[in-house]
Amino acid sequence: MPIRPFLFRELLDMPFALIQANITTLGGLGLAGLLVAEIVVVTLTASFSDLTDGSDAATWWSAVLSTAVCAWLLRYFLRGVTTAVGWSALSGVRIGAREAVRRFRIRALPLLVFQLLFTLVGISVIVVCSLLIVTAPIALPWLGRLRGKRFVAVPEILAGAGHADAVRHAKVLATGSEWSLAGLWMTQRALFALVAIPLLGIPLFLTEFTGTHRWPVIVLLTSAVLLLVAFGEIVEASSRMLCYIDLRCRREGLDIRIPRQR
Repeated sequence: MPIRPFLFRELLDMPFALIQANITTLGGLGLAGLLVAEIVVVTLTASFSDLTDGSDAATWWSAVLSTAVCAWLLRYFLRGVTTAVGWSALSGVRIGAREAVRRFRIRALPLLVFQLLFTLVGISVIVVCSLLIVTAPIALPWLGRLRGKRFVAVPEILAGAGHADAVRHAKVLATGSEWSLAGLWMTQRALFALVAIPLLGIPLFLTEFTGTHRWPVIVLLTSAVLLLVAFGEIVEASSRMLCYIDLRCRREGLDIRIPRQR
C-alpha cells in the first residue's frame, strides 16, 4: 500500500486494488460471514413461521427483521477484519483470516460502540429529515458530512485507540476535508445502488426456474441482500484505510522520510 496523498479518483479505485491483493483472506472471511448470516436468517424465519402457523405476514416480517439484524452484524464483523487486513498491508505484511479475526476480537468492544452510534446517528438523521417533504433532500448530504467527520475513526480503533480518542483524532484529520469525504461516501452509495439493481434482479430471474414458492424466494432475496452488504462493507472499510493514510500524509506528514544521521 503506497504511503502518500491520493487523488479523489484514486480513493474510488484503489480499494479494489487493496481487495485484489488480499482476495483470498477477504473473500474467505466475507463468504464465511455471509453463510453464517444466511443460516441464521433462514433459521429464525422458519422458527417464527412455525410459531405463527405459517402466516405469510409473520414469515415475511421475520425474514425482513432477521435480515436487517444479521446485515448489521455482518457489517460489524467485516468492518473490523477488513481494517485489520488493511493495517497489515500498510506494514507490508500479509495476514491470514485467523490473524485478522484475532485482531478484530481484541478491538471488538470499542468498534461495537462506534457501530452502535454510527447506526443511531444514521437512523436519527433519516427520521428527522423525513418529517417534512422539504427537508428530505438534505438527508443524504447531512448524513454524508457526519459520516465524513468520523470516516477514519475505525482505523484508529484497530490501531489501539479507544472510541472517544479515535473519533476525536478522526475529526482533527478530517478538518477541511469533510465535504470531500462526504462526496466519496455519497459516490460509493451511488455505485452500490447501481450494483444492487442487477444483483437483486437475479433472484427474480431464478424464480422463473424455481417457481414462486415462498421459501426459495426468501432464501434468494435474503442471500442477495447479504451479499450486497458484504461487498459494500469490504469496499468501504478499504476506503477508510486509504483515506486514513491520505489524511495523515496531508496533515501529519506521514509520507515524509527523515534520513538517519551517522
